[in-house]
Amino acid sequence: MSPHPHNSHPKSSEIHHNHPNPADPFAALKIRDFRLFAIGRILIFTSFQMQTIALGWEIYDRTGSALALGGVGLAQVTPMILLTLLAGHVADRHDRKNTILFAIFLSILCSLGLTAISYGKGSIAWVYVLLALIGIGRAFLKPSSDAFIWQLIPIEMFANAATWNSSSFHLAAVAGPALGGLAIAVLGKATGVYLFAALAAFLCFVAVATIPKRPVTYASEPISLKALSAGFKFVWHNQVILGSISLDLFAVLLGGATALLPIFAKDILHVGALELGFLQAAPSIGSLIMAVAIAHLPPFKRSGLAMLWSVVGFGIVTIVFGLSRWFWLSLLMLFFSGALDMISVVIRHTLVQIRTPEHLRGRVAAVNSVFISASNELGGFESGLAAAAFGPILSVVGGGIGTIAVVLATLWLFPSLKNLGALADYREPDSELTEVQASEV
Repeated sequence: MSPHPHNSHPKSSEIHHNHPNPADPFAALKIRDFRLFAIGRILIFTSFQMQTIALGWEIYDRTGSALALGGVGLAQVTPMILLTLLAGHVADRHDRKNTILFAIFLSILCSLGLTAISYGKGSIAWVYVLLALIGIGRAFLKPSSDAFIWQLIPIEMFANAATWNSSSFHLAAVAGPALGGLAIAVLGKATGVYLFAALAAFLCFVAVATIPKRPVTYASEPISLKALSAGFKFVWHNQVILGSISLDLFAVLLGGATALLPIFAKDILHVGALELGFLQAAPSIGSLIMAVAIAHLPPFKRSGLAMLWSVVGFGIVTIVFGLSRWFWLSLLMLFFSGALDMISVVIRHTLVQIRTPEHLRGRVAAVNSVFISASNELGGFESGLAAAAFGPILSVVGGGIGTIAVVLATLWLFPSLKNLGALADYREPDSELTEVQASEV
């Protein structure tokens, strides 16, 4: 068996003529299997978001401890980071669909477990045990699903698919907290929310299970340090990919203001819980609208400059948000932050997938997930530390300035990034291995 997997599908030029035109804004969504996967992705992330709202409400209500509340994220992200290398290796060596289904099934069981603990007022310690198990499942879900999704579509639709793939997360980021909060308000407690989360995960399981398997030959190399670290090695030697994901890591690490939104809402903008909800939803709404716009616009002809300028814009609107004393201006800046971030996300995700050989997709996706987790989780931690030391305004404004400085540093360290043209023309020769025949619409 070859150490590198290959697909037995024809090249994109041989794909059946009645498949959607890649220039169609909804091209990827018109492919049945991708559509099923996108629906499943919305459902599972909605499940996670609903559960997060319920956990935060219940744990703080029962303990009154901010430290206990902070443990919710820590319990989940720790196994995700620790298992990154192993999860990437599994995604490249074993059936990705089965790995995804296993992770979703584990999430369903944990949601049911949280329901039982909530109903019986069980020990909070058991909640953290289940959260750690959810983190283990998500550690394997991320690289396997990120690699599996590109088996469902031809390579010329990667940018379009990346747009809808990212927008599915932001749709869940808006719907999940709203549904979770509404359920708590109606039911008066969080117990029912965990049941709804389990139901959403089950529907995701059904959607993914109905997607037929692809004839992919997976890597046969045994587990070893060399095999586990192959994703890191590939990213390190591919300067354009390293530059793009490093840019995102440090921009979000420094420029993220969402962790401090409760402080800005209460102490600076002097608004209530309803307005705080609007502030928290604004970046995701901006991302969704930008995703629709990108899908309808022609592909970026100068992708590198578009990505760099979008991050500069992200830094600028972060600075304005930090200085703002008007609720509507702050809301607008958060909206723009989400929209500008979507440009960077779509270009980065498309670039990584087009440049990554099929036999490394899982491991490179795992590396990318570490960068994302680090930027989001550590970014919130960094914002909290900076706010405690210098105050929230200086923390956010300094972070926005730092984001712009990161762009300048990226241009110095990775000068080839600014010359990146149309992504469709920037493929590795062996990227044809990733082209698969899409399923019938």
